[in-house]
Amino acid sequence: MKSLSLNQLYKACVLKDLPFKTTRQLEPLAEIVGQNRAQAAVRFALAMPHGGYNVYAVGRNGLGKRTMMLRYLEHHVDTENQSHDWCYVANFEEPRIPRVLQLPAGKGTELKQDMEKLMGRLMKMIPQTFDSDSFLERAEQLKNGYAKKQEDELEKVAAQAKRKKVSLNITTPGGYRLVAMNGEEPHTAESFQALTEAQRDKFENDINKLEKKLRQALRKLADWEQEYAESQQALNEETLESISGHQIDELIEKYRDMPEVVSYFEEVRKDLSESLEIFLEDNEEQAAIAYASLDKKMPRRYLVNVLVHQKTDEVPVVVEDNPTYHNLFGYVESVTFKGSVFTDFSLIRPGSIHRANGGYLLMDAIKVLEQPFVWDGLKRALRSKSIQINSLERELTLSGTISLEPEAIPLDVKIVLFGDRETWMLLQEYDPEFAELFRVTADFENEMMRTDESQLLYAKFIASLVNEKKLLHCSNKAVARVIEHSSRMAEHQDRLSLHAADIANLLRESDYWARQAGAKLIQNSHVDQALESAQYRSSRIRDQFYDSIRDGTTLVSTTGTCVGQVNALSVLSTGGFEFGLSNRITATCYYGDGGVMDIERDVKLGGNIHSKGVMILSSWLSAHFAVTDPMHLSASLTFEQNYGEVDGDSASLAELCALVSALSGLPVRQDLAITGSVNQFGEVQPIGGVNEKVEGYFSTCRLTGELTGTQGVIVPSTNVQNLMLEQEVVQAVRNGQFAVHSVSRAEEAITLLLGKPAGKADDKGRYPKQSVFGIIQQRLEKMREHERQEHARDDHKDPSIH
Repeated sequence: MKSLSLNQLYKACVLKDLPFKTTRQLEPLAEIVGQNRAQAAVRFALAMPHGGYNVYAVGRNGLGKRTMMLRYLEHHVDTENQSHDWCYVANFEEPRIPRVLQLPAGKGTELKQDMEKLMGRLMKMIPQTFDSDSFLERAEQLKNGYAKKQEDELEKVAAQAKRKKVSLNITTPGGYRLVAMNGEEPHTAESFQALTEAQRDKFENDINKLEKKLRQALRKLADWEQEYAESQQALNEETLESISGHQIDELIEKYRDMPEVVSYFEEVRKDLSESLEIFLEDNEEQAAIAYASLDKKMPRRYLVNVLVHQKTDEVPVVVEDNPTYHNLFGYVESVTFKGSVFTDFSLIRPGSIHRANGGYLLMDAIKVLEQPFVWDGLKRALRSKSIQINSLERELTLSGTISLEPEAIPLDVKIVLFGDRETWMLLQEYDPEFAELFRVTADFENEMMRTDESQLLYAKFIASLVNEKKLLHCSNKAVARVIEHSSRMAEHQDRLSLHAADIANLLRESDYWARQAGAKLIQNSHVDQALESAQYRSSRIRDQFYDSIRDGTTLVSTTGTCVGQVNALSVLSTGGFEFGLSNRITATCYYGDGGVMDIERDVKLGGNIHSKGVMILSSWLSAHFAVTDPMHLSASLTFEQNYGEVDGDSASLAELCALVSALSGLPVRQDLAITGSVNQFGEVQPIGGVNEKVEGYFSTCRLTGELTGTQGVIVPSTNVQNLMLEQEVVQAVRNGQFAVHSVSRAEEAITLLLGKPAGKADDKGRYPKQSVFGIIQQRLEKMREHERQEHARDDHKDPSIH
């Protein structure tokens, strides 16, 4: 059986397939390479005008999900969508429910500045005007006019009372008293009592009539008081209108295309006259609160709180890295002043969902799910298509502190969640609303096919990374080396890894080594240096294992032969770094019922898949050697020097060869290691980590002595396409020091390892005598014959036994 040729061990990237000298000549890609399916999903979701077409981007970290989405949005966003500014202003009728204003992009700040200018003028002009001589004179005239009318009216009643010898006295402000007079002095109780009854009756009668007239006069006075207040208010309004009217009219004219803003200005005009005292009193409290809340000193009820300000008409694209409840949905701040907590509409703060309104909001799914109340709040907002600012304290507590209830803002946003497949499946399973709200799944590929066209595309992808990260440009040889490494990452000669983060890291590190060497371009030697450096940093634990092989602590044979002992291969992973190791599998056989005892399983060190592999071996053995008669040889299998758990069935072919060697008594070559899974029909199935396994045995051979030239590894033929071996292994094969063999059936592996043909059964189920299976068959037949003779002897001794 021939070993694999060099081109089967490593698929090199041919330079003639890369028609450029350096990446400087390439046009960088605007898109992410190889994600056509995900792009189609995103294109569909973003074009759908209906609700519920939000996107869940599925794929492991580092595939460039976020980069692809941002680049796509940068180039394909529908610019017909108008972005908006959102402002909160005072609701003069319902202060607890601030009003929301929707304005075209950029107009919010303009409105805020216009209001600040208006208020700045009014704060100066109102106190000046209301303190001017002309206003005070008019107010005084008004006051005096009403005072005179009041006096005249009271004077009439006093004159009538005087004629009746009754005096009208003022007792308290607004309180009057009619007193009977005795000449110039009021009657005392004694002098009044001394009057005749007729005189007393007359006084009482006169006073009763006068009281009626007094009450009528007081009613007139109250009406005139009201008239005076109204006249004063009218004077105030007239004066205020003369100051502010034309300015408010100018603003109404400026914003006439926005009915909501016009209506707000009309409300301001009306409220100014009712809140005049704000401008006339020097209010320290307002100043202190303005200072504490970082606002300008002006009446707070006329502030414009610009919640969202879009600088341009472009559709907003917001990435929220920390989606807490407040960061996402906004909140209402409060100011502490003289020991009490104060808040108003100007202290409403926006969340990222406000900033993304009318556009796109990108978040990490796991971060959203980790934060309390956020997932429910997000679903509520998407269902109701509105953003309501609720304080989280109200969600968490039962206390009812006074708080604002701002008007809800209409919501029109596309949400893009990035997450892994497990999270996506859990949401599908446990949240019935998820499928309704996130109808589109953008499924990101891990790999793409490797063709001449895709290699050129990949080179452009490398060029775009170089430009984006501001790295040195790469020579075509460096690009070829990166492409080859990408194939190794994908563990397939005809695939390329789409793990953009890993490729970006490799380019960054290659750039570092190139700059260290003072080079103008990244060459393939710098890429090799970056790969070696990364491997060296991560390989401490691997080197500890290698030390134990070197010093003989781990027993490994790479030369000679031995019965029932096979070199199997395993892969260990230490946090992102994987390496292969040689493991000795031994099998022993003894008289028994034909069962195979798996020591790993019995001591609970074997995983489910490993145990399944051993059971398949048992059935293969029975199918070959115990079809008509029982098999009187049992066997036991174990991984020597294994003190941890074993799982996976990639050693089942090695275990099979060890069993066959033990059953036949034929020795196994120790200069070959083997990996592969086997099914009940003896077909060899593919396994993972084939590159690491081959390299692991190659390192083991070098650690235990010189390479002999007969050493090598047997791999499943279906794994040949996965081979992208390190150059030192390929070079050893080129020099005839090492070999890689491929097998498709268990019989081929047995022939290679035991040095004899496995043997093929004839029509009667007989194997050739000199074949491996023939030797086992003869051994079992001898045991069966011996068993029959024993039974016959026992029967002869005791004829009653039947």
